[in-house]
Amino acid sequence: MSKDAVTREILIGFWKVHILHHAEERPIYGQWIAEELRHHGYNISPGTLYPMLKRMEANGWLKAKPQNNPHARKEYTLTREGRKILAFLRTQVKELHHEVIEERAGH
Repeated sequence: MSKDAVTREILIGFWKVHILHHAEERPIYGQWIAEELRHHGYNISPGTLYPMLKRMEANGWLKAKPQNNPHARKEYTLTREGRKILAFLRTQVKELHHEVIEERAGH
């Protein structure tokens, strides 16, 4: 399996968790989240990131701040539904970490 296939199949989910987490802390925008993901070792292209943000908005997890200028950067905030999803994902990540990391360390 190629690294690109792993990215498509698994890492995109990780990126979404990061996005939701940071949108909970403060409004985010594409360039900033791309840089933040780079700090975590993820190199995400604009052609992947911006459609992902739009899908997350369409799913009701993020809300874009209305812009008067169509060329202005879009700022996203976490919605109530996004908070519910993030809380659920935190539980799932904790369980996954326990099983994949902590139990493995005990073997």
